[in-house]
Amino acid sequence: MTLIKSISGIRGTIGGKVDQGLTPVDAVKFAAAYGTWLKEQHLGEKIKVVIGRDARISGPMISDLVVSTLIGLGIDVIDLGLSTTPTVEIAVPLEKAQGGIILTASHNPKQWNALKLLNHKGEFISGSDGEALLAIAAAERFDFAEVDDLGVVTKDSSYMQKHIDAILALPLVDAKAIHAANFSIVVDAVNSSGGIFVPALLRALGVSNISEMYCEPTGHFPHNPEPLPEHLTDLSDKIKELGAELGITVDPDVDRLALVCEDGSMFGEEYTLVAVADYVLTHTPGATVSNLSSTRALRDITEDRGLIYSASAVGEVNVVAKMKETHAVIGGEGNGGIIYPELHYGRDSLVGIALFLSHLAHKKMSVSQLRDSYPKYTISKNKIELTPDIDVDQVLTFMSLNYAHEEVDTTDGVKIYIGKEWVHLRKSNTEPIIRIYSESENESKANELAERIILEIKALI
Repeated sequence: MTLIKSISGIRGTIGGKVDQGLTPVDAVKFAAAYGTWLKEQHLGEKIKVVIGRDARISGPMISDLVVSTLIGLGIDVIDLGLSTTPTVEIAVPLEKAQGGIILTASHNPKQWNALKLLNHKGEFISGSDGEALLAIAAAERFDFAEVDDLGVVTKDSSYMQKHIDAILALPLVDAKAIHAANFSIVVDAVNSSGGIFVPALLRALGVSNISEMYCEPTGHFPHNPEPLPEHLTDLSDKIKELGAELGITVDPDVDRLALVCEDGSMFGEEYTLVAVADYVLTHTPGATVSNLSSTRALRDITEDRGLIYSASAVGEVNVVAKMKETHAVIGGEGNGGIIYPELHYGRDSLVGIALFLSHLAHKKMSVSQLRDSYPKYTISKNKIELTPDIDVDQVLTFMSLNYAHEEVDTTDGVKIYIGKEWVHLRKSNTEPIIRIYSESENESKANELAERIILEIKALI
């Protein structure tokens, strides 16, 4: 069993002993810490929290525990039931709530669940806030309400439509063009809440030819729910079988979007953001942001327009901070995470789908042709295991000095740009490992770059 407590929330496998898995006791303890932290942040206010969950088997149990704990603290709860991460993020400010919790382990397998925590803006809490919350949990500094001061629960199933309406109202979402294009689309929603939300969005956009795969929100994932090529073979086969023009897949909480071309080939989750950014920049020129481990293609299409691209440390909260700093019009992560601040500051597959389909409708080309119109890069992901006595920080410092003649970014580990190639070195926070991501024009060259760097590190140590 596994339980991981971090500044962004708590996640773990269901069952086991207390403090070793995500047991009912752990769920209550962490929910109590979050509720207590909110009360300390908003002294004198009546606290309200929005709750939503994906379709995991453990979802109803964890939801009941969390909701009851918050009520016990005197906190009112708006329960959205089956929902998505971006929907909860939108609901928090609309409800004028002080916080929100999404019960989801994102792309992890079905035995996992988690509490993902939001602030009053509907954005993930900061690192310092997370540290304060962990301290409250460790000290069990909870003060529960007396009987007359208990919170109340309100069920609200309206937010799927509110989310869709907000997307349809965006100036760059062209439902008329999407309807006219008459796209045939296959959807794989891994039997989670995306099976409700994605088809509903497509119908609202005017798409009538929708083939649904794994869209029953049972929580029994038919394959590994992370939207990687090796997990999308059923979707690829179905597209070819039906002669469909596009495949759409999302992870269980619908904040990562991956696309499959009409020939069954992968559009590439790294290129989800690139395509959407291309559309957004065409109509609203401005700055862009992605994290340091994302493809260079976003930088290329941004700088080719004479606009400014910035890279952030890995992690959604870091991307959002950099987007706000640079007033970016579009940003996200190479894992298929689209952040469109015109709607909200959070990864949102639903707005990504609407913007992508608007782009595709305007381009009047196949999905594979659109993919091939972008700079071609491939990322290779490797790691090097070190003995515990090795100073990883010293290794990274040496590598940055060794490549000082190149463009080097030390925001998060060490990223070295060598012409159009790059390599990103980051240390693990939990084990003596350096993660090595490299990118070049094809897989062979990306692997060669990684191998070269690995040999240099081994020679150093």
